[in-house]
Amino acid sequence: MAFVHFNGLRSLQISSRECIFNPGCWHTRSDISNNKCSAVKACIKQPEQKVHLESKLNSVLDSVKWDEKGLAVAIAQNVDSGAILMQGFANREALATTIASKKATFYSRSRSTLWTKGETSLNFINVHDIFLDCDRDSIIYLGKPDGPTCHTGSETCYYTSIFDSLNKPQVEEYNLALTTLYSLESTLSRRKEELSSPEQGKPSWTKRLLLDDKLLCSKIREEADEFCRTLEENEEESRTLSEMADVLYHELVLLIRRGLKFEDVLEVLRCRFAQSGIDEKNSRKPKTVK
Repeated sequence: MAFVHFNGLRSLQISSRECIFNPGCWHTRSDISNNKCSAVKACIKQPEQKVHLESKLNSVLDSVKWDEKGLAVAIAQNVDSGAILMQGFANREALATTIASKKATFYSRSRSTLWTKGETSLNFINVHDIFLDCDRDSIIYLGKPDGPTCHTGSETCYYTSIFDSLNKPQVEEYNLALTTLYSLESTLSRRKEELSSPEQGKPSWTKRLLLDDKLLCSKIREEADEFCRTLEENEEESRTLSEMADVLYHELVLLIRRGLKFEDVLEVLRCRFAQSGIDEKNSRKPKTVK
């Protein structure tokens, strides 16, 4: 049975003496010398809560349908971009360790030992939540990577497209498994990189926007206004969707122009989830012009 120490807890079985002289307790030694019994009672609550937490943890671990080798598939996913980072295996202890440490931890079948992603490279995957599938036989570590996940230096371990291989068997392409929005962002990034090369023929609309800040900003304002008018003038839903697509495209170009990523925007949004809009606005730094 896996056992995890939460918050430096050394043992769930604690004596009155350990409680009294434990620095984590609520009373000083001078208090104890005057009233040992009250000090012991005051300390009982903490271990009781941790015993309850251990019981809940063991219930979760028991509910996983481990295979005959005591393993389950464990997939790491980027909490902001949704990208699948890597896949490995976890056993009971690896899952318990991930819950306690908030670092994606797996079980190495070749070495028969636990390993935490990033223990060598320092590219940890910081876990924000953990999900089990409906059959409870596979696990998702939903987290934020500190750097590239793949040992090749790639952002994820998934960068080989089968369809590309079938269509272009002679060409090896490095293609991350990107969702629609991030595929668009990747294309826009390539257009920015191409600006340094000699232009042949008329530049694309994206390149024109990247080269002309005034044009870019005027288009964002124009598209935002048209988006709002679909509500004000009660236009068809398809118009709202179309105008929203235009807004997203032009705003992504501005992000690329500034060397930023949409994933960075999502991280800002995620950090606001537990904060009121008023508090968040008051916490913002004053505007600075570089």
